[in-house]
Amino acid sequence: MSRAAEVIRNTKETRVRVRIELDGTGKYCVNTGIGFFDHMLEGFARHGLFDLEVETDGDLEVDCHHTIEDTGIVLGQAIREAAGDKKGIRRYGSSILPMDEVLVLCALDLGGRPYFRSDAEFPTEKIGAVDTEMIREFFYAVSYSAAMNLHFKMLSGGNSHHMAEGMFKAFAKALDEAVKYDGRITDVLSTKGTI
Repeated sequence: MSRAAEVIRNTKETRVRVRIELDGTGKYCVNTGIGFFDHMLEGFARHGLFDLEVETDGDLEVDCHHTIEDTGIVLGQAIREAAGDKKGIRRYGSSILPMDEVLVLCALDLGGRPYFRSDAEFPTEKIGAVDTEMIREFFYAVSYSAAMNLHFKMLSGGNSHHMAEGMFKAFAKALDEAVKYDGRITDVLSTKGTI
């Protein structure tokens, strides 16, 4: 059974379409109008082995905020929809990922209760056309729209580009682990019987 979802969200500020296949091979087609953000989403798809399509048309004449945040909202919704009832999946995932001098930890839980925490502090205000504060806003939007508990710890900081890229790749690896099926799990991984 294919675990894929497509979500479309149109507002006065942005038009966003995201399609994700959780059991993919890392293929991607991404166009948000922001080169560095495209690069991060492509890395997420490739390293998580998700097939990903993202088309975002946002009000970049204002700034990058709405484009990045709304893409995060729609990606989170697509992840939640693609994961379905979550029966048989591991639910939790984590990754400690090196990116040159940077070492980042990402841990997540697809248990249905949204929460976000990150201690990443970027040494620069921008990476290309992306305000570095938008990295936090993107992952916050993903976590809440996916009903995901998502944590980042920057174990060793450094170059802003490396920090952001490390976060996206660690998130990809952690999510890939969380959505994997485990033959020992016959229902959902919860004592409540539902997540």
